[in-house]
Amino acid sequence: MNAIKSVLDFLLRWLCIALFAVLVLVVCWQVFTRQVLQDPATWTTTAAQYLFVWLALFGSAYVFADRGHIAVDFMVRLLKISHKRYTEAFVQFIILLFAVFVLIWGGLRGVDLTWTQQVSGLPVSVGAMYLALPISGVLTAFYALFHLVEALRGRGLPDEFDEEIREAI
Repeated sequence: MNAIKSVLDFLLRWLCIALFAVLVLVVCWQVFTRQVLQDPATWTTTAAQYLFVWLALFGSAYVFADRGHIAVDFMVRLLKISHKRYTEAFVQFIILLFAVFVLIWGGLRGVDLTWTQQVSGLPVSVGAMYLALPISGVLTAFYALFHLVEALRGRGLPDEFDEEIREAI
């Protein structure tokens, strides 16, 4: 499972870099055509919006992979190690449910409903653009499952007496 995570981390990192680079190029082209050529490219606004959404969804999956997301864990760190393990497992289970039901299942329904709708100015359908939801959902579900297994094994949990907690009590 660690090998799969490493490969996914690598691919996701480079996908986010590529999406960001393309987004910057599209926005630069939009500004250039509007300000210099005085003839704005009509497709750039829509392309930039969809690129931003894809970048946000895949970027959030990538951040979730390394546990770089915002976490308010002061109360959890006050718990005993055994309770931390179960709390972390519970949180990962809830995230897994969210990824499966909202991102994957809901995303697939959205793709299905909008697959035939065309995006103005771009040669793709709205449904193709919505594919980012179930794809990022699969990635997030994998990472939640990975972290769930790690939590149940007791890996990656904070020490029982964190420095910040000792200072607070």
